[in-house]
Amino acid sequence: MIEIQQKSINEQVVFFKEKDIIVYVKREDRLHEEISGNKFRKLKYNLMEAQSLGYNTLLTFGGAYSNHIAAVAAAGKTYGFATIGVIRGEELKDIFLENPTLKKAAENGMNFKFVSRTEYRQKDQEYFIEELKKEYKDFYLIPEGGTNNLAVKGCEEILTEEDFIFDYICCAVGTGGTISGLINASSESQIILGFPVLKGDFLEAEIKKYAKKDNWSLVTDYHFGGYAKITPELKDFIHKFTLKYLIPLDPVYTAKVFYGIFDLIDKDRIKKGAKILVIHTGGLQGLKSNILL
Repeated sequence: MIEIQQKSINEQVVFFKEKDIIVYVKREDRLHEEISGNKFRKLKYNLMEAQSLGYNTLLTFGGAYSNHIAAVAAAGKTYGFATIGVIRGEELKDIFLENPTLKKAAENGMNFKFVSRTEYRQKDQEYFIEELKKEYKDFYLIPEGGTNNLAVKGCEEILTEEDFIFDYICCAVGTGGTISGLINASSESQIILGFPVLKGDFLEAEIKKYAKKDNWSLVTDYHFGGYAKITPELKDFIHKFTLKYLIPLDPVYTAKVFYGIFDLIDKDRIKKGAKILVIHTGGLQGLKSNILL
């Protein structure tokens, strides 16, 4: 039986004395070395469900630097599942060992199916899934990014009663599962701020599928060009933040949240005297790419 019980800790990061604002970080990145942060939370109940239903194989989707792909591969190795990754970009087929994320996933036993970007856009279509079943037979399907009802249930466990002291809960938003769990677990008096790493306005609809409260909003000014995009300004922020606070940030998700929060505080868009909790969702395997070079 799979048993996954972990608790993260909150660390004070910085006190903005002139504004009487304290920022804390919940170190979800410390939950597991490879099944990190929100991926740990999203996979928890999905792994239990797969096991209870008698599945031996997990199949999921992702891109070349996907934290989700890395986490599913590690989870498969840890808990005894075979894993299959449907990877966006058929050009990667012969060079995937040059990619640190895919190389590590392969080392953890994941088998890959590389598809074109056009094919990949059909991944949620029934006929596409049926073709995968013909090829791979029986498997437990986990969606891209890991977000489903069970994932949201896992993410609801990020917050504890101790966290009700905070006025704001902040996190990065990719597919919407993590913020949905935070919203459901929050108190009515708390404000949940999500910082999307993608461009576009589709995320609100996705979050509303799972979220049970309306005490949240998305801050869309800090995506830095979109998913996996980074600017010299953000690079500089990451280096200075890491040196000052000794907390590593990944450039795709957590760095954008902290940059955004610090900027909102500087612009007086956070109320004076506020206590802020930032969820460090992990994803540090992305630092092995050349994105910060």
